[in-house]
This record gives sequence, C-alpha cells and structure tokens, in this order.
Amino acid sequence: MIDPRFPLFPEKTSKQAISSLESLAEALSVTVKDLEEVRSLESDKCYRLKEIPKNGGGLRKVYDPHPLIRRLQSRINKRIFLDLIQWPGYLFGSLPNINIDGQLVSRDYIACAQKHCKAKSLLKVDVNNFFDNIHRDHVFDIFRMFLKFSDEVSNCLADICCYNGFLVQGALTSSYIATLCFWQNEGYVVKRLSRKGLIYTRLVDDITVSSKRHDFNFEYAEHHIKMMLVDLDLPANKRKREILRDGIEPLQVHGLRVNYASPRLPADEVRRIRAAVKNVVRMSKINNYRTSLSYRAMHDRCMGRVNKLARVGHNKHGDFKRELVDVIPLPSVRDLEKAESSISFLEKLDPERLKLRKYTRRYHLAKYRVSIVARTYCQEADDLSFRLQKLSVFVGDYEL
Repeated sequence: MIDPRFPLFPEKTSKQAISSLESLAEALSVTVKDLEEVRSLESDKCYRLKEIPKNGGGLRKVYDPHPLIRRLQSRINKRIFLDLIQWPGYLFGSLPNINIDGQLVSRDYIACAQKHCKAKSLLKVDVNNFFDNIHRDHVFDIFRMFLKFSDEVSNCLADICCYNGFLVQGALTSSYIATLCFWQNEGYVVKRLSRKGLIYTRLVDDITVSSKRHDFNFEYAEHHIKMMLVDLDLPANKRKREILRDGIEPLQVHGLRVNYASPRLPADEVRRIRAAVKNVVRMSKINNYRTSLSYRAMHDRCMGRVNKLARVGHNKHGDFKRELVDVIPLPSVRDLEKAESSISFLEKLDPERLKLRKYTRRYHLAKYRVSIVARTYCQEADDLSFRLQKLSVFVGDYEL
C-alpha cells in the first residue's frame, strides 16, 4: 500500500546546512541588506489583502506579497523546498511532477485521486483554516529541526514566510510549508493505516483515506489522524468530515469519480464543459468579438477546462479542442501596437541593464504578443520576430 519509490517521511537530500545570514543571502542570490529590508517592512506593507468569494459562500482572504517578499519566497521554494527535499508519495498539490526510471509521476489532484481508484469506502478529513492555524513556531521548527539550519537563519526564514505570526494564503511558500508541517509523524500514520489495507493521501489540507471494503470502520484511522492534528494544535473541520460508501452515490475524490480503474469527471461536469464550448463558439460569431480581451479570457478559461478531459483520458477532449481551435482569439490593432511597444522598449534598454532579471520576463511577454499578432498580421509578425531574434542573446535563465 506504500509506494516503495518514495520515502515514508520527507527527507533532506543534502547534509549541508545554512548557518549564517551571509550564507542564506548567497543561497538565495540576494544581499544581507535585502533580507534585513524584508524583515524591517512595516506590517501593512508586507501584504495587500484581497477577498475572493468562496464556492460555498463567504469570502476567502488572500494576501498579495510585497515584490521583494515574493522574490525571496520564490527562491526559497526553488532552492530549499524543491532542491533540498525528497517528498513522500502520499503528498500532492504544490509539488512538481518528477521523473522516476523514465516515467513521469504527476503530483496534482488527478494523480491524488488515482490513488483511491476502485475504492469502496472513503474517509475525508479537512483541516479547518489550515494556513491560519500554522503558527510561526511550526515554521521555525521546519527550518531548524528538519532542515538543520541555524537559529539565526531559521528565524529569518520564518519571518519571510509568515505574516503576523502565521502562514497566509497568497504567500508563495505557504503551500510547501503546509505540505511539510507533519514531517515528524505523518509517515507513522500512513504506515499504521497501510497495515489495515488503507490508502492515505493529503492534498495540502484535504486528507483522504480509502478502503476496498464497502463496510470498513474508519474509527481507527480517524483517531490517528486527529492525534496528528492535535500535536500541532490544528483543528479538524467537522462540517467537511465525511464517510462515503459505494452504491449510495458515486465516490468522488477532489471532484473526480474513483469507482473505476482511473479517475473520471462526473457526467454533469462534462455537460458543463460541453455547454461552455458551445457558448464560446456562439460568442465567436459576434462581429469583432474574437478580437476582444473578454473573449480571449473566456476562450482561455474554456480551453483549460477542456484540457482536464485529456488528463482523465476522456474521449471528447479531441472534439472539444478542435472546436475551440477553430475559433481561436484573433489579434486587434491594439495587440499589434503592444507587441511593437514591447520590442521597442527592449531595444532601447542600455546594455548594462540587460542583466536585469525582469528583462527575460519582458522578452517572453513580447514573444507571446508576437505569437498572437501572427494569427492575422503575418507580415508584421515576421518583422517583429526578426527584431526579437536579435535580442534573444541577452535572455537568461533567471528567477524573478
């Protein structure tokens, strides 16, 4: 029941530890002054609050980090959480896909649902306000006790990753820290449940346990999961706790049906995707609407939903995709002007400034705009591509 290709607990892949702020600054390709600047920011300048409506009602608070905090958190993710840690196979969500023996192993919600295919009963446990309940002390312990960084470095990283003493949604590091927070004891829970023939997965804050038995009693599994949460003072969301049995209704994990050998989208979701495709095709016939930004956004959203069908191997993916490709958004004169402006800006930059990391992002944005323009203005796109090609020598593999 435990995937032997992965460790049972998160493992640090290097014996080296960061012991000083100077070493941390070097590891993140910044200066100590940058680290100190972030830690000295006034609380109201660290993040900008956004409120987004939840599907089930109410508002979700999401925090947009200060640009310098965002840059540091991005590098912490890449150079610490991804480069230095080997993750267990029962964790999913923010983790990247990996290649094992020439086979690509996905870590998204579809791969998570795959683990529970052909289940006959399910236990679902949700951690209540997960990020809001992960205290700075937990974050410090991850850097100090698990990664073995010094107190000075661990305190600095905890300050960069937390806001007002807790994790927040919107911080780039929050998902990785939340995924790692049970590093000490989750493996023991997984091992105990495996002995009972159970499959355990966690997608950030959504815990799912499945059994091939229809009448399985999950009391034992639920007890150990709750004890794991209690150890970190994390409350379970009683409203979202569920025990589901096959036959009463189709079993679903993360919105996918798992009664089969591979995850499937519910029939009503496929119908909604079909209706969305038909709506895009209908809207494309409105005079000049295909050149509008609103049509482009609608088309992109719909294409994203259609691509979900490919991930679950649905036979309608090809048909729906062809319908959308036939009504692909078209460029406007404004798109042509933006592409020209983007390239002109890059051409006017002083050579010394070409080393700026933002240059690479601007270059790829200009390249994307040219690809849009090429759908209608072929000659103009060729000219812009020629000018852009001359600038490609300055593009680097930078992290923002």
